[in-house]
Amino acid sequence: MRGRYAWRPRSPALRVIGGRRTAPRRRGRARAAAAGVYDGGMKTEIIRVHTGRREGVFNITGECADFASGASGGGDGLLHAFVPHATAGLALIELGASSDRDLLATLADLLPADDRWRHAHGSRGHGRSHVMPAFVPPYATIPVLGGRLALGTWQSIALVDLNVDNQTREVRLSFLTG
Repeated sequence: MRGRYAWRPRSPALRVIGGRRTAPRRRGRARAAAAGVYDGGMKTEIIRVHTGRREGVFNITGECADFASGASGGGDGLLHAFVPHATAGLALIELGASSDRDLLATLADLLPADDRWRHAHGSRGHGRSHVMPAFVPPYATIPVLGGRLALGTWQSIALVDLNVDNQTREVRLSFLTG
């Protein structure tokens, strides 16, 4: 295929399991799987987050901090996180003070789980999950200074998922040096 949608080879660090490329498993709070890749100033890791069959806000700050610390070698750069899913997003938000529940309540008010959605396969209200990334984007970029995430005092990095039909999400973490 030519042009803008031309095929590009995937990272050689990912292994193929059952016809699907995946990263080796690693234990962690968000049930993460990781594969490190170095590509001319960029290091990449893919983590898997088990979200279960409920909507939720899932804290991935620890996994992001661990990756940034190792990938930076104690230096400065940028951590870019990206969710390659059409129904999930990333938020920088205070967690642990009910802000996560407030976010879910706001999304429920804004995007109700009812039968109004034209995109109507899957569970009831599934179409709203496809609209949500327009409000909670599938990416975030965070400065890394001295090997540490330069987040504000109460900021955390969270995966936001309204799609109850998928139990596992991937997040691609990339560290860029200057």
